[in-house]
Amino acid sequence: MRESEPVALTRDLEVVEIPAGTKATLPAGAHVLVTQTLGGNYTVMTVDGYLFRVDGKDADALGHEVKTADPRLAADADGPVDEELIWDQMRTVYDPEIPVNIVDLGLVYKCDITKLPTGGHRIDIDMTMTAPGCGMGEYLKSDVEEKLGQVPGVKEVDVQIVWEPVWDRDRMSEAAKLQLGML
Repeated sequence: MRESEPVALTRDLEVVEIPAGTKATLPAGAHVLVTQTLGGNYTVMTVDGYLFRVDGKDADALGHEVKTADPRLAADADGPVDEELIWDQMRTVYDPEIPVNIVDLGLVYKCDITKLPTGGHRIDIDMTMTAPGCGMGEYLKSDVEEKLGQVPGVKEVDVQIVWEPVWDRDRMSEAAKLQLGML
């Protein structure tokens, strides 16, 4: 979902500059325009035109309510891992500049689920970025690790950013291409 909602920050806010990936602090009272609210995180633009990623846990500083987690995340951790939930969790991770999730963008190359001998499961993900040198890569990787770590029965998550094969638009789903006006 894209929005154009000007707000004054209610408190100092730790943010990440897009696309550089550098951390910054926006002061309480600063005016920003919410440009994207997807996957629980926010993209905001300052009056100077700079873009920043705001973590969902800081939604209150934007005057928004912190979103509740998927109720399936509260399921019993002793059963089999819900592979659909794993993919659904990855679909909540968005590039802060593109209103399409990483799965539909075709950034996830591999998702292996392995049962651990000590109980629980390990998930190994290979993913890429739309462009080499993307400063947001580590933040997207961290989002995937965090969200998959919430899945019942998952004990370990390893996300690797890979560059082979090189990402191109052909990896995008038809829905993503339609949403971005590429069809």
